[in-house]
Amino acid sequence: NTMMVNWPSSLEIAVLREVYPKGTRVRLVEMNDPYAPPVGTEGIVFYVDNAAGININWDNGSSLSAIYGVDRIEKI
Repeated sequence: NTMMVNWPSSLEIAVLREVYPKGTRVRLVEMNDPYAPPVGTEGIVFYVDNAAGININWDNGSSLSAIYGVDRIEKI
């Protein structure tokens, strides 16, 4: 039994980097992770990695990434 992972394309990553440049303020809408900050927590994007992880410095001190296509954040 193998699990297929749909890796984001280089175009998807480039678009994410345009939408979420360093310094963008975001708010957490949904994240299915036991270590996730509370919904509504705000933070600042510091980069988008090559796996489409949106790396965020959350205002509560967390630095957990939001995963494109899995987690939901909104620009504020």
